[in-house]
Amino acid sequence: MEIKGKLYLIPNTLGSDDLKNVLPDGNFMVIQNIKTFIVEDLRTARRFLSKAGWKGNLDELSFFVLNEHSKPNEISNYLEQIKHGENIGLLSDAGLPCVADPGADIVAMAQDQNIKIVPLVGPSSIFLGLMASGFNGQNFAFVGYLPREQSERNKRIKELETRIFKENQTQIFIETPYRNNQMLESLINQCNGFSKICIACDISLSTELIVTKSVSDWKKQKPLPDLHKRNTIFLLYK
Repeated sequence: MEIKGKLYLIPNTLGSDDLKNVLPDGNFMVIQNIKTFIVEDLRTARRFLSKAGWKGNLDELSFFVLNEHSKPNEISNYLEQIKHGENIGLLSDAGLPCVADPGADIVAMAQDQNIKIVPLVGPSSIFLGLMASGFNGQNFAFVGYLPREQSERNKRIKELETRIFKENQTQIFIETPYRNNQMLESLINQCNGFSKICIACDISLSTELIVTKSVSDWKKQKPLPDLHKRNTIFLLYK
């Protein structure tokens, strides 16, 4: 039986209040025809839809919650309405769904059930940071979060630095916003002076900061940028 409904992967902004600065008009047209959304946070989702100009009463929409605490048995029926011809939107809290963001399990379910998946265009801090870093964009790896414990984190930094020279591969990673300053200090202390670090912070916002310097030059900079509680991407290359 042909499944007529689709799963739309809907990007969010990276914090900008004006959605039209970072999202194409076509996204808003798609959103108007969806009445069921899979979201990470209800309040964030409702705020996004309101800014996106969703016409109608938001209370009439159906929401399913998907986050890091969701269990496989809890999300097993999330796509049921698609089989009845309805479209469903998988909405990210920020940036792209499924990229450093929950949602991959839902998309895998949709693939297994032969549901058509439509990824919409939107911002990704990972790729925007890579674009602006001056680093290798043909061979790169996003490795997510580094270990929290300092000795393990330092060991991982050394491993990633070795990889940039062995494989000519840009290394991209993130940290919990309230530990960003410690991460930058660890990178500066652990990496060779000729290695390069790019910090890409508050991308697309008025406070955006994207700077690439060698470790030696970062060591000379006083004070270092204050990254505390700011959304930041770290990139390491040579």
